[in-house]
Amino acid sequence: ASSRLQQEYVPSAHLSAACTCLAWAPPGGRPPPSKDGPQRKKRKSEVAEVDKQLDILAIGTAVGSVLLYSTVKGELQSKLDGGHDNKVNCVRWHQDNCCLYSCSDDKHIVEWNTQTCKVKCKWKGDNSSVTSLCISPDGKMLLSAGRTIKLWDLETKEVYRHFTGHATSVSSLMFTTVKPMNENKPFDGITGLYFLSGAIHDRLLSVWYIRSDRKEKNAVMSFTVTDEPTFIDLTVSEVKEEPVKLAVVCRDGQLHLFEHILNGYCKKPLTSNCTIQIATPGNDGDSTPKPVPILAAAFCSDKQSLLLVYGNLLQPIIEKVSLNTPESHVCLIRDVQKALSLRTDVAVTKVKTPVVNSDTKVLVPGVPGHSTAVKTPSSGKEKKKNKRKPGETEESIEERLEALDIDVSKVKTPGGLPQTDSFAVLLVQGLESNDAEILNRVLNTRKENVIKNTVARMPIHAVIPLLHELTKRLQGNPYSASLMVRWLKSVFTLHASYLSTLPDLIPQLGMLYQLMESRVKTLQKLSRLHGRLFILVTQVAASETVQDVTEVNQTAKLVYEDESSEEEGSDDEMIADKGSDENWDEDEEKEEQSDEQDMTVEKEINGDSDLEPENESEEE
Repeated sequence: ASSRLQQEYVPSAHLSAACTCLAWAPPGGRPPPSKDGPQRKKRKSEVAEVDKQLDILAIGTAVGSVLLYSTVKGELQSKLDGGHDNKVNCVRWHQDNCCLYSCSDDKHIVEWNTQTCKVKCKWKGDNSSVTSLCISPDGKMLLSAGRTIKLWDLETKEVYRHFTGHATSVSSLMFTTVKPMNENKPFDGITGLYFLSGAIHDRLLSVWYIRSDRKEKNAVMSFTVTDEPTFIDLTVSEVKEEPVKLAVVCRDGQLHLFEHILNGYCKKPLTSNCTIQIATPGNDGDSTPKPVPILAAAFCSDKQSLLLVYGNLLQPIIEKVSLNTPESHVCLIRDVQKALSLRTDVAVTKVKTPVVNSDTKVLVPGVPGHSTAVKTPSSGKEKKKNKRKPGETEESIEERLEALDIDVSKVKTPGGLPQTDSFAVLLVQGLESNDAEILNRVLNTRKENVIKNTVARMPIHAVIPLLHELTKRLQGNPYSASLMVRWLKSVFTLHASYLSTLPDLIPQLGMLYQLMESRVKTLQKLSRLHGRLFILVTQVAASETVQDVTEVNQTAKLVYEDESSEEEGSDDEMIADKGSDENWDEDEEKEEQSDEQDMTVEKEINGDSDLEPENESEEE
């Protein structure tokens, strides 16, 4: 209702096993007895009504395991392993709640018992990967699709019907009716029903009809949209004359609404009754309105109004819209900038053209840091002059080298190291030639700004080789590891946007991720040990200093008697003064000594002692 994020769950292995698909379990244990027809599958549009009872979410992962996450408890309830050995493409709950179906790139379909977390049954679903599943309204049949669509009998696990399907892999399957239109024949639960399918890179959604015979395998009708469908929702037709309403969100960010009574064959593809787009108002200095992509849409329980999800994937805006317009194209104006302050950047190009000016140093092979003057490309007339005339002698190699004008004295910096602009070049050379000497020279620098500048100036193609090299060095000496972490930090901060575009980033960084986890695991134990040792050392030091302190003489330094006569008193005072002066001097020395000892004890207690410099660095 408030478009606010309610809960976020990141699986512990989200880098190596990304989430690929999800499905809500039917709410509240066993389904209530159905009033009209068999219990149908809960759709996403009904999530809003049954939000109080919805709890378990099945999540398929890229490595083949299925996670069951409880939203009420906010924790992982169980993990289903051992069914698939490749990416899970689709998960679907059976109506009886403790049975779950999943399909995968490993060509198999698995039936799970979610209470025991074991595989009930596993069978081969296709010759290529199975990408989508759908359970029939009565729960006795299962639709599965790779490219061709198959209808399975769940009791015998045999194919009941074949359909031609699509040219590309099917991304969505849904039943559009729960009862057959023609009501004079007895209903066996499946014959006479219609279902819908959509595929990737396919702008046609097909509708299929399940017949009593096996003759017809082609689609009975199709809906055409502007781009590949990414999200489909529909209202199921429960009565004979009730039209099916279809909301299709395309990759181009448009939403198409269809309304059609399914009554047999239709040759022409049907176009949408209404297309909805969202755009920003063209004001505030920027006069051109920009389109805002619609991410998903679902029908509310009244089958009239729609819930639209639009904007940015990280912070989507959810809005309820009721549409009763006869217009075929609706553009809603929404100011997303104010709500989220998002900026659409210009398309980033990976090609960078170097700017060469007169100050540019060009590294030549040999001693690092050499430079040669950059000669501007000469025009055609000059080139003709350079051709040797007959009779002229060719230049010797020495003369040519002199012409190159390699001057070592100019270039070398006081430290003998090249500047940061050449550091980046050296680093790339070292990575390409796998030269340990160059790499050591570059990677062992401690200056933060040098590291930053080098990483910023290195070319993009060298980022992954550099990460591999750093990972290799992290496994070695702990001292070198502390240096490598600085490089890692600047690589990740400066090149995060490039790294996030790589499709195979997870396997590339898997090693590094495991390495970090294993390092961090021991940190707690080490810090505990360090704490205990520290207490012991300070106690030992304190006890030693206590033994060394000499006992202070507790007798009074000065006694003053009141009753005595004035002369006697003055004599006594004189004597006492002399004595006391000497004694005070001794006393001050003693106090100074004891103060020094106290200081040393304090220092040791505060960890300032020079006993264990290693411990200090660990503590930091």
